[in-house]
Amino acid sequence: MSRAKCIMVQGTMSGAGKSLLCTALCRIFAQDGYRVAPFKSQNMALNSFVTRDGLEMGRAQVVQAQAAGMEPDVRMNPILLKPSSDVGSQVIVNGEVRGQMPAATYFKLKKSLIPDILAAYNSLAEEVDIIVIEGAGSPAEINLKADDIVNMGLAKLVDAPVLLAGDIDRGGVFAQLYGTVELLEPAERARIMGLVINKFRGDAAILKPGLTMLEEKTHLPVLGVVPYLRVDIEDEDSLSSRLESSSAVKPLDAAILRLPHISNFTDFMPLEQHPLLSVRYVQSPRHLGAPDVVILPGTKNTIDDLLWLRQCGLEAAVQKLAASGTPVLGVCGGYQMLGDTLADPEGTESGRSQTVRGLGLLPTQTVFTDAKHRTQDAATVTAPQLAGAALTGYQIHTGRTAVQGVPFCRLADGSAEGCVQGNVAGTYLHGLFDTGELTEKLVQLLCSRKGISPADAPLLSMAEYRQQQFDLLADGVRRALDMNALYAAMGLERRNTL
Repeated sequence: MSRAKCIMVQGTMSGAGKSLLCTALCRIFAQDGYRVAPFKSQNMALNSFVTRDGLEMGRAQVVQAQAAGMEPDVRMNPILLKPSSDVGSQVIVNGEVRGQMPAATYFKLKKSLIPDILAAYNSLAEEVDIIVIEGAGSPAEINLKADDIVNMGLAKLVDAPVLLAGDIDRGGVFAQLYGTVELLEPAERARIMGLVINKFRGDAAILKPGLTMLEEKTHLPVLGVVPYLRVDIEDEDSLSSRLESSSAVKPLDAAILRLPHISNFTDFMPLEQHPLLSVRYVQSPRHLGAPDVVILPGTKNTIDDLLWLRQCGLEAAVQKLAASGTPVLGVCGGYQMLGDTLADPEGTESGRSQTVRGLGLLPTQTVFTDAKHRTQDAATVTAPQLAGAALTGYQIHTGRTAVQGVPFCRLADGSAEGCVQGNVAGTYLHGLFDTGELTEKLVQLLCSRKGISPADAPLLSMAEYRQQQFDLLADGVRRALDMNALYAAMGLERRNTL
């Protein structure tokens, strides 16, 4: 089998749209009949995923793999950094936790990880036709270039042609692109095969004078102006605009607590698709109000975020709502918070030995250890009023929770998982709403409590919805980009002219 060709998308900044452009290219190349795999050597994200073989990777490459019709594989993201503070992260290499490290320690380590990166890349390159590589941040971060393993440093290692994208929606896109090119070394500039202006709203004809000048100054072609595409595809962590939603506009109001270290908030994307559900993220008791359901999401710092809930008054507000009968659901770290106690005897979760009381809404006790539980699971909900919903998802957590009450669901092997007590429930299962069945059960419950009839809306699984959105994204990007130029840069024949 011949070695895969590759193309790399770099950006002028974080949030320039690299992830979505890579997702689109994965879909386009797959539509054109090629076997495609995504790749990002180093991803910094709190939204992570567990592969079928129990390894952890960033969700951005999971989404890209799904767009390409591929099973997510940890080789697609050999290094994952999960920030646990402003100056430190949990470092995950090849899906396994390497340790908790301050930034300075990791910077000294990361060049030694190049063999891991190349082993993952080279292995993928023997199995597919095209690898779509995503950079991180900007290649012109001159303070980081000496030890770069994710932008031009990686492009050199794998000999990748580079597409440089700038975000016009934030303004200053010509300065972004020109300044980035100018700060690169000549050999790095030579790798750029073209520029892309991303997230444009309006008539692209008005950009023509600017595009011409940009091409003259950079000596690089502009290969496309990609419109601001209104597609619903999972976002990267803190840059996600969905976290800014704070008002309810539909009959049912679902309030998700926006924890300081919120993780895997993509669990709740399926709720946003329901015609009766408004999903909003709240950070204060004043904004919480009186929702129909309260959700405590996952977090990278369970104890710190629990203490934050206590200090800002959200703990008391949630307890009051629960006492009044409002359904409360906790997922992963949110589930742990709902219990009686959270113990961290070795300081593995919070950095110091301590035991704190939880919200006291579930009869559970959690103890944190070094060991991380990582599995993909299928389950059936057994909790009253939600019973019968089939779930598929994954667990990724360090705490071990002892349950004295009724389980939330039963896993495929018959074992109990999670806990429910009255109107309060908790589970470790991420992706619990993806099948659509739990969403429908929850909506029926909330409608009955509110005295309204459920909408006659067809059940659409998250998997089906994602496929629709991937096609919309691919169609928009295909129309905007010079695909012939991209194929030529890779030395491949364009098989399809969709």
